[in-house]
Amino acid sequence: MKIKSYAVACLTGAWLLCGISVAAEDKTVENRWSIQPDGSISWKIDGRLPHADHIEMSGLRVSTVLRYGVDGTGAFQLNRSMVWPQLRTSPNDTHASLMRRFAWDITDMVTVGGQSLRGEKVQEITLDGTMTVRSVFETPQGGRLELTRILFPSVSKPAFCERYVLRNVGEKAFPVEIPSARSVIATDAAKGVAGSYRLVSTISGQAARTLNAGEELTFSVTFAGYREDEEEITFDTGQEWRARRELIASLWDNLVLETPDKVVDRLFAFAKIRAAESIYETKGGLMHGPGGESYYAAIWANDQAEYVNPFFPYLGYAKGNESALNAYRHFARFMNPEYRKIPSSIIAEGLDVWQGAGDRGDAAMIAYGAARYALARGDRGEAEELWPLIEWCLEYCRRQLNEAGVVASDTDELERRFPSGTANLCTSSLYYDALLSATYLGKSLHKPTASYTAGAKRLRIAIDRYFGGEVEGFDTYKYYKENDVLRSWICIPLTVGLYERKEETIKALFSPRLWTKDGLLTQAGSETFWDRSTLYALRGVFACGETEKATDYLSFYSNQRLLGEHVPYPIEAWPEGSQRHLSAESGLYCRIITEGLFGIRPTGLHSFRMTPRLPAAWNTMSLRNIQAFGKSFDIVVTRSGKQLRTEIYAGGKVIKSYTTKEGKEIFYSE
Repeated sequence: MKIKSYAVACLTGAWLLCGISVAAEDKTVENRWSIQPDGSISWKIDGRLPHADHIEMSGLRVSTVLRYGVDGTGAFQLNRSMVWPQLRTSPNDTHASLMRRFAWDITDMVTVGGQSLRGEKVQEITLDGTMTVRSVFETPQGGRLELTRILFPSVSKPAFCERYVLRNVGEKAFPVEIPSARSVIATDAAKGVAGSYRLVSTISGQAARTLNAGEELTFSVTFAGYREDEEEITFDTGQEWRARRELIASLWDNLVLETPDKVVDRLFAFAKIRAAESIYETKGGLMHGPGGESYYAAIWANDQAEYVNPFFPYLGYAKGNESALNAYRHFARFMNPEYRKIPSSIIAEGLDVWQGAGDRGDAAMIAYGAARYALARGDRGEAEELWPLIEWCLEYCRRQLNEAGVVASDTDELERRFPSGTANLCTSSLYYDALLSATYLGKSLHKPTASYTAGAKRLRIAIDRYFGGEVEGFDTYKYYKENDVLRSWICIPLTVGLYERKEETIKALFSPRLWTKDGLLTQAGSETFWDRSTLYALRGVFACGETEKATDYLSFYSNQRLLGEHVPYPIEAWPEGSQRHLSAESGLYCRIITEGLFGIRPTGLHSFRMTPRLPAAWNTMSLRNIQAFGKSFDIVVTRSGKQLRTEIYAGGKVIKSYTTKEGKEIFYSE
């Protein structure tokens, strides 16, 4: 069946349309959310109630999962799941960030005409890196009030902030009373690494006045956490809100995607927020964390070293680059002359490690990510610093080669949730790409690289011989030697330039055995999906030149995640974690664009090759304000008859221009 633009067939054969509506079983369901002119997305409340969702927002010293929704009466529901990564609990393990939930309904504290606000009707909820909720209340006296809530984490302080604007939109004046309130929780000292912690919830902006028609008043709420020896902060939520807006603006202004598909453009913009905001100040320096009410003040060889760190140089977010370099420095602490395995995760602000799954192929993950990061960053000093770590990880992998010439490991990044044999496709594919990157990086640093070039050639042959084979009628890859059921991670060779089995692999990925309305199943016949494999697959399908198919499925996926029922970011998994907005998955979405759609592959500190994949229905696409390879530049791709014209701009001027056939590689070097 030919998949049309904005559409894909689901397992039942019904059509799921990614544009205005979704048709399934003869029922039409419109998108719940829509894109606004300012780049935000909004849910204008209609009759499809009740509906609930959750979203994570983060700052350097706090993260909050908002469980929110609108009930059957039209009233707003909110539960704040607060996380303070620096307030460590005992035992100080992976999950030892202090967490508390607050369901405090602030509107219960407001009185109008001597009575509590009642009869709320939410009109609209807007997301743009903050959450804005606009509601109306009909008063018993026949008046009408509008309440706007603005919810967001502080950028740099240990607090979640809320601003409330109450406006009289009726014709009658009303006496309004806003209380001042302060609630303090002292946690059990025996359960805190630093003793008891102080959790302070406040309402500020006390008022007792008559609110005339057209007038408004503003008050604020904060939920903050402190150590016993810390002084409480007097918050200016207006200033905190401006700081959050400035952060979002800076992320949206760099690495700007412009295509005819505005849904893809906007999910890319939102994914930049989630990928970048989940960075925490710790005793061990800045640490990017997955989040999800579980993973903070710690780093992983997959989420950080492999997934998100290679993306940060393109975004040019200073704290992102700093956290990436810091992560590799932490892993480098564990290099050893005996080549014992490197930890899978460094936890508790860098004070401890987690190695509960044995060798997951972590050295391959780190070498892959560190080499790509160093190349894209374009900083010779950082590259020289990272070179010993890359060398060590590559040598570790070489020592793990089995008799067939592929890398043995105990498990993979799914940590025995699904079988992976004694050698899996992911680990060897990552090692292969790391050997290529090390060759490029080594040449830039004048290091010997012949062994890496030769090793990559041998490994390419070994991967195809060992993993290649028929699975469920497709001449694709066995995820491990004994594997006889399709697995989503057969996509990973496509992301590292192994295209020998691309046709059958793509058929398998998008067959009813693996593809669902939620993306790829981890294993055919299961109900489990992890977005990370879907994101890798979409990148790989673009990279190997199946542009039209990749575009159709990217459009479908992007619509689901940005405008569907659970928004606005890529997610981790289901049923595990209830589709948490883990941060690194957003980085993987962005890499579909940089490495898939635009086909950028670093080949030196100031050089790259690129294979743009301009879809047939598009006449142009661009990435603007790219911050990689030590410079700021734009890439603009335009259709020119049967060829593509690719222009690279810096300082507003064209510095390179190429006219090529579609699918032809472009080489850029200063």
